[in-house]
Amino acid sequence: MIASIKHNSRIYKIDLGSPIDISIPLTGRENNVNAWYLGPPTITAHKQDGFIGSVEDGAPVNFNDIWFNPHSHVTHTECLGHITEAFHSVNQKLKKFFFLAELVTVAPEQMNGDFVISEKQLKYTLGNKKRKAVVIRTLPNLSDKRTRQYSDTNPPYLLEEAAQYLVKKGVDHLLIDLPSVDKERDNGDLLAHKAFWNVNGKPREKATITEFIYVPNTAEDGTYFLDLQVAPMENDASPSRPVLYKIED
Repeated sequence: MIASIKHNSRIYKIDLGSPIDISIPLTGRENNVNAWYLGPPTITAHKQDGFIGSVEDGAPVNFNDIWFNPHSHVTHTECLGHITEAFHSVNQKLKKFFFLAELVTVAPEQMNGDFVISEKQLKYTLGNKKRKAVVIRTLPNLSDKRTRQYSDTNPPYLLEEAAQYLVKKGVDHLLIDLPSVDKERDNGDLLAHKAFWNVNGKPREKATITEFIYVPNTAEDGTYFLDLQVAPMENDASPSRPVLYKIED
C-alpha cells in the first residue's frame, strides 16, 4: 500500500505495508526491560471470589490484571508534566501523530567517567536538516536493549547543550533508545529534560520525549515518516508505539 504525502510543497511516497516498529513491548517476564529500581511488571489472571480469569483454569475468558510503570518497563512517550508540579497529560498535549523524522546513530563519548551525547555529535549527524522529530540510536546497538536491566548501570545520557541544540533546531519530538535523556543519578537536576521542555522560559507544552525505543540495525540512518501513537491515558507518560516508514525513491 503506497501512500503519497505532500509536506512543505514536496511529495513523498511511503509503503504503509512496511512499517518499522521501534517500540519495546511489555511482557510481564523477569527479563522485561527495566530501570529506576523497580521490580518487573506483572501480567496475571485476575482472582476474585473464587474466580480465576484464565481459560486454562476453567474461566470462559482470559481476564488479566497488568501492573507496570511506563517510565520503567516499556517504550513510553512523556510530556512536560513528567517534571512539573502542575499536571500535564501526554494524552492532551500530543494531538498530532505523524511527523517527518530523522534517524541518526550516535556513539556516546566518554566524559568524566560517563558516556554522553554532545551538541557537537548532534550537529555532525543532523547537519542542516530541519525535522520535527529526531530518533537517536546509540552504539553499540545490541538486541539485548529489549531486555536490559538498567538500574545502577549509569547509562549514557544527553548533555544539556545537546537538548538545547535540538530545541534551536525546531525539534518537537525526541526519541531515544535509553531509559532517560538525563543521567541516572543527577540529584534531580534533570538538565536535558528541563532544556528540551524549556521549563525555565516559555514551556514547550506540545513537545514530547520518547524513551526505551529499539531501532533495528537494518534501518539505515536517514529521513523517515514517524507515526507516534500513545495509549490514551491521562498521565504525564503513556506506553507508546512509534513506527517509522521509509521514504521510497
